[in-house]
Amino acid sequence: MNKLISALIATFIAGSAIAGPTCNVPEDKWMKEADFKAKITAQGYQIKTFKVSKGKCYEIYGFDKDGKKVEIYYDPSTGAEMERK
Repeated sequence: MNKLISALIATFIAGSAIAGPTCNVPEDKWMKEADFKAKITAQGYQIKTFKVSKGKCYEIYGFDKDGKKVEIYYDPSTGAEMERK
């Protein structure tokens, strides 16, 4: 039983460690999705997937201007990069 509890705790901690940042911005202050995508595309990124993360940040999966895969979290109000994986 103790091994099961330890395994569950380890899984929870590992899951928390790989989670992205949290953006505490009211949704009425967010950039419009189309404006955000236009900004990122103008910077040379190719967006394959766009979503709002569990932490309420904008998140993209795609490629940078050099063709390297990226997963990036952005502040939804400013479009500033928060975290890159």
